[in-house]
Amino acid sequence: MMNLYPYSSGHLMVVPYRVVSRLAELTANEKVELLEVASYAERLLEEVVRADGFNVGWNIGSVGGAGEASHLHLHIVPRWNGDHNFMTVLSGTRVIPEGLTPLYNKLQTAMERIKFGDGTTG
Repeated sequence: MMNLYPYSSGHLMVVPYRVVSRLAELTANEKVELLEVASYAERLLEEVVRADGFNVGWNIGSVGGAGEASHLHLHIVPRWNGDHNFMTVLSGTRVIPEGLTPLYNKLQTAMERIKFGDGTTG
């Protein structure tokens, strides 16, 4: 799922189908599936936005930073060498170099080449 208010271009989220608010509420299969989808998201983002690395994490509960505290979600935030700049540091403003629609189209194209679960391209 694309984040409507991304921290960086390509910020994605993995959300379980079942609405839960805590990791302990997930079944073992759901936990594995969420990590497999997060791994797939990393592969897509390495190709589409040329990410050098990632911040991957959970915001659990409103105090933990979750905007939607009742529905657990995992953030996949692409990062690049030297991506800290004066806009974020001095003014608390993020600059996103690509709109959501063009990025969505690129991700869709990449998904046609990189198939989920089989580890191959083509």
